Amino acid sequence: MYGQRQSEPATLTREVLATAIPSGEKQVLPSGAEVIILQTLGGNVTVMAPSGSMVRIDEKDLDALGEDYAAAAAAEKASAEKASAGPATAGEFEMEQVWDQLKTVYDPEIPVNIVDLGLVYTCDATDRPEGGKTVDIKMTMTAPGCGMGGVLKDDVERKVRALPGVGAVLVEVVWDPPWDQSRMTDVARLQLGWM
Repeated sequence: MYGQRQSEPATLTREVLATAIPSGEKQVLPSGAEVIILQTLGGNVTVMAPSGSMVRIDEKDLDALGEDYAAAAAAEKASAEKASAGPATAGEFEMEQVWDQLKTVYDPEIPVNIVDLGLVYTCDATDRPEGGKTVDIKMTMTAPGCGMGGVLKDDVERKVRALPGVGAVLVEVVWDPPWDQSRMTDVARLQLGWM
């Protein structure tokens, strides 16, 4: 059910503000709308709206898809938070945890995380004078002008900021060098059936 690619119908139990893919524009889906679940990864759900367009429903709104989705999303979030905590105690910074969190951010059209897709170009951490670390991330999108850039950037900032020892997160979406399929890991190629 949750955490994989699907093709099952759902009826929204309340109105939802969703994000159109790939434009990134906001779109209201009314209560009672029939949607088709396409992808459920990274705490968000990609659905086919009644209009035939693909939209992303954010984690905070999964209750509109029913109790099963809300409960499964909460369980996945708790599992990701536990995994990212690893051996660190509150306040300790671990770069491995940053990479683990980045692997929980998924392209809403492709069931592969942004690290395995090769969208993260650099990820560095520096000490802050007031304590903690500043994490500086440069990432790209699969296509120039992709409207989902801001959405994925926000996902990255939110997830990395929640880690122990992180005082600030700076995420920059860059277009040079342009992304191409050669940047994907073997894991991504295998997941997409390209190997």
